[in-house]
Amino acid sequence: MDQSIARYIDHTALKADVCEKDIIQLCKEAKEYSFASVCVNPTWVKLAAQLLQDAEDVKVCTVIGFPLGANTTEVKAFETKNAVENGATEVDMVINVAALKRKDNDLVERDIRAVVHATGGHALTKVIIETCLLSDEEKRRACELAVKAGADFVKTSTGFSTGGATVEDIQLMRQTVGPEKGVKASGGVRDLEGAKKLIEAGATRIGASAGVAIVNGEKGESAY
Repeated sequence: MDQSIARYIDHTALKADVCEKDIIQLCKEAKEYSFASVCVNPTWVKLAAQLLQDAEDVKVCTVIGFPLGANTTEVKAFETKNAVENGATEVDMVINVAALKRKDNDLVERDIRAVVHATGGHALTKVIIETCLLSDEEKRRACELAVKAGADFVKTSTGFSTGGATVEDIQLMRQTVGPEKGVKASGGVRDLEGAKKLIEAGATRIGASAGVAIVNGEKGESAY
């Protein structure tokens, strides 16, 4: 077992058919392996927070505007505030991809800033830019806007689009945001070798449902 990798992992369960028993198992594994966090849909935040109240080193992460990022800014802000009230200490929000593509930088930045503000300083904000849908120029611009808006991390993917994390994207994102901001690789991370390559490229967090398999040197069946 590679325990050094565990602290990089956001142990994730975001599929639509996740049930209470799955969240209970997810949190049990997170405590056992000392993962960085569990990442769950907003409906499960309160339960996860209750299950992890005796494990201060495991954070409760949730997703905002997920998976399309097409909610209004006001809805994303409300969703964030509600998640924090329910016990979330990290939020992964999806940018407005269409706005980025039409170069409406003000809307993209305002969207991110609203989520950062809605945390009230009680949760980290990670910004999902959905790299598989973007050109390199768009990836850089998304990362720059996330930093400008006060986000703590940039993140590659939702895991629900056409592709996931790549070494090349992590390198580009790390180069863009510099050494101080977090970079999260997510989508398609299934094994220890792949996770290590992403960390070497500059990732400081790995989002994966295959966390247990990764730390045990096995291959997970799916990304999320």
